[in-house]
Amino acid sequence: MSRSRGGPDRPDVIVVGAGLAGLACAADLVGEGLDVQVLEASDAVGGRMHSDRVGGCVIDRGFQVFNTAYPQVRRRLNLRELRLRPFTPGVLVHTDRGRLRLADPTRARRACHGPSSPGPRDLAALALLAGRDALPPAGRIKHRRDRSTRAALAAAGFSEQFVERFFRPFLSGVFLEEDLETSSRVFHLVWRSMLRGTLCLPTAGIGAVPAQLAAGLPGSTIRLECPVEGLTDDGVLLGGGGEATAPIVVVATGPGPAADLLPGLTPSPYRAVTTYYHLCERPPLGEPTLLTDSGRRFLNTCVLSEVVPSYAPKGHGLVATSVLGDDTPGRERAVRSALAAAYEADTADTADWELLTVRTVPEALPVMLPGHALSRTSRVGHGRYVCGDHRTTGSVQGALASGTRAAREILADLHDGRV
Repeated sequence: MSRSRGGPDRPDVIVVGAGLAGLACAADLVGEGLDVQVLEASDAVGGRMHSDRVGGCVIDRGFQVFNTAYPQVRRRLNLRELRLRPFTPGVLVHTDRGRLRLADPTRARRACHGPSSPGPRDLAALALLAGRDALPPAGRIKHRRDRSTRAALAAAGFSEQFVERFFRPFLSGVFLEEDLETSSRVFHLVWRSMLRGTLCLPTAGIGAVPAQLAAGLPGSTIRLECPVEGLTDDGVLLGGGGEATAPIVVVATGPGPAADLLPGLTPSPYRAVTTYYHLCERPPLGEPTLLTDSGRRFLNTCVLSEVVPSYAPKGHGLVATSVLGDDTPGRERAVRSALAAAYEADTADTADWELLTVRTVPEALPVMLPGHALSRTSRVGHGRYVCGDHRTTGSVQGALASGTRAAREILADLHDGRV
């Protein structure tokens, strides 16, 4: 492909933000022979997918899971190099009558067991839902009638009791909302991906995913600690002063910064989540399984060191517990109390757990109500584009797909002489 209006002293394209969407967009443009500069405000790539080390533990920026079923994941990443460790294909639900275990019906002989296990009606509905979502192409699901997830579950034949005991606490952690108001199309697509793939974590932390994407770009492509304050007619205004110029600019940030840089852009509403990371001398659960709470005192909790042993020092347990919204005074104490019950007091004296860190992600997931657009154009003006999961769905797949679409539209506009 012939180069665009970029010259020897400036790139063809500036991408603002080195999250998944920006990295995917840059990779596709570089693959077509364009000179791309990615400007990232922080000291590392990844955006919300970032890992730190705290107290000898690997701490992801908020509780994360990695799904191997996403088409963009399979296209772009070497999964073997990530050294993935799986979660149990199922979930434990803490109830006032004990734990209920629900397994993936496609991978276990017994889908449910424990106190108040669902009856034949709900088991049949669960098997039917698995078949209807796992087997058809994703395109068919995208064209189904859209309504709330609660309405879709009722239409699928689930009892209100089972919805409240399992789906509501489980999906609250998936979509970061308590009322099952998320678009049913989004729910079915996410459910499909869970049935078809494996939920896991990279051995080095979730930050290994964007790090691998970044490693595939030419060495001079990404500039870290390079914030952008605004867009100009010729490129972008840098935070430290000066200007970086390019005929094409892609804003690949979260919705808030994107709206600041592109005043005509309507910011997407987002949901916040807070994750508490505790270190304990003995893991309170000896398996890599997600635990939810039917009382909804927390979204979910997991012993991450049972998923990836190297997440914590040998012999210790790293427990991640997420709640909706921000950290507030007294909330961590209430979470400890809820965890003592969920993990059973005789094996988990949570008062002795060390609080390593608290991570709040203000723009963790977009609000995706019925009618939510599964994909939107990246074009926002002449030579100006935007991408991110706020333009698609809140997932790794959504972010990567949005970056892919931005690159595709840029290449089409260059081919047609529109930029």
